[in-house]
Amino acid sequence: MNDNKKNYSVSRDQLMQLGKKYGTPLYIYDSEKIERQYIKMKKAFSEVPHLRINYACKANTNLNVLKFLQKLGSGLDTVSIQEVELGLRAGFSPKHIIFTPNCVSIQEVNKAVYFGVRINIDNLSILEQFGSDNPNYPVGIRINPHIMAGGNYKISVGHVDSKFGISYYQIPHLKRILKNTGLKIEGFHMHTGSDISDIEAFLQGAQVIFQIALNFTDIDYIDFGSGFKVPYTKNDIKTDLNFLSRSIIEKFETFCKVYGKKLTLIWEPGKFLVSESGYFLVHVNVIKHTTSTVFAGVDSGFNHFIRPMFYDAYHCIENISNPNGRSRFYTVVGYICESDTFGFNRQIAEIREGDILCIKNAGAYCFSMSSNYNSRYRPSEVMIVKGQDFLIRRRETMQDLLRNIVEIQI
Repeated sequence: MNDNKKNYSVSRDQLMQLGKKYGTPLYIYDSEKIERQYIKMKKAFSEVPHLRINYACKANTNLNVLKFLQKLGSGLDTVSIQEVELGLRAGFSPKHIIFTPNCVSIQEVNKAVYFGVRINIDNLSILEQFGSDNPNYPVGIRINPHIMAGGNYKISVGHVDSKFGISYYQIPHLKRILKNTGLKIEGFHMHTGSDISDIEAFLQGAQVIFQIALNFTDIDYIDFGSGFKVPYTKNDIKTDLNFLSRSIIEKFETFCKVYGKKLTLIWEPGKFLVSESGYFLVHVNVIKHTTSTVFAGVDSGFNHFIRPMFYDAYHCIENISNPNGRSRFYTVVGYICESDTFGFNRQIAEIREGDILCIKNAGAYCFSMSSNYNSRYRPSEVMIVKGQDFLIRRRETMQDLLRNIVEIQI
């Protein structure tokens, strides 16, 4: 694919201006795109009388992004007690925050009880301890449906060997724990992976959850997680949201009739809501020729943007400072002292030292997975709201790197 032929929802000129104003590397988020994605989701499932969309905030935890989604009416899906506290600080009601941790201590789960949020448990050991400590606090159960879904093994989390969820084969043990502790189950949850384009994965998972739920009385919700695939290239496939909604709603309504109660249907989109809103601007430090490759070395690396190296993820890269330049092939690499590649053998408008490159789909699992590796500073973040740009995170300094260091006399 030619990486030059893409349309901007934020103009190239605006991106260039922001790059000059705030410097690089720089994350930029378009709030209008986030709102459009949220409305699209609400519209697709508008026939469901009791619908809750909970933003999976691990995708992007900037407090201003959380506040924006809270004002849109979203709930919040959290996976750590720190995310719970951020959600409360952003204005989410405890009853609209679901805490679905994995491999955490009972002390962390009990802290969620203190905050009054809803809790999903995915471990029989923790469930037994929780029931002993909090017999009157209703919980949800995360089920492992034994489905391989998603783009690859790294992002498939519902298969038989996954660390996530309670296997449906363990339901007899689950029932015994409930009987012994008196715990009330208020709902069931599943999440099978990310980048799911095959609707059948959702439908198979739904069938597993429905069959399990029929064995429990008086639950309030069914939570299907998320994992919707977003397009990373112009002609990339994506989850067909309208087809999914038609298929799921029909099955959900049938289940509710059999169950004898109208339940709340919950989705937990993360990447779907914020990924396409994000742009990552980097400055070209150097053009380096080898015997077989032309490298464009930039002022960032996998310390800021790990998805290409960690997930082998594709992100479109554009030269926004020379968009009409002759297309040439480059491997775009970072300044980290490791193999550190953003894009291999990409056709991009001619890159010169000093140019600004824009990496697309940078709103999800990008800054939130950043680090200080090589003692590099994490970048700043900007949010565009109603056409106006706001700095929502300052670029780090040496003071930030040293803040928690305790120097001793050696």
